[in-house]
Amino acid sequence: MSTNHWLKVRQLKKSYGNIHAVDGISFSVPDAQVYTILGPNGAGKTTTIGIFEGSR
Repeated sequence: MSTNHWLKVRQLKKSYGNIHAVDGISFSVPDAQVYTILGPNGAGKTTTIGIFEGSR
């Protein structure tokens, strides 16, 4: 049985100069699933969502 995914992320990276805001995260979200991104301040959550929505 194959699982369909509405989002697949592989080795996502984003840097601002020498600062690595997101450094190689990978994950996938299957259809009909609800996911959240948790982490401490400065972990890259807002940057990651910004990349998905096209604002970064």
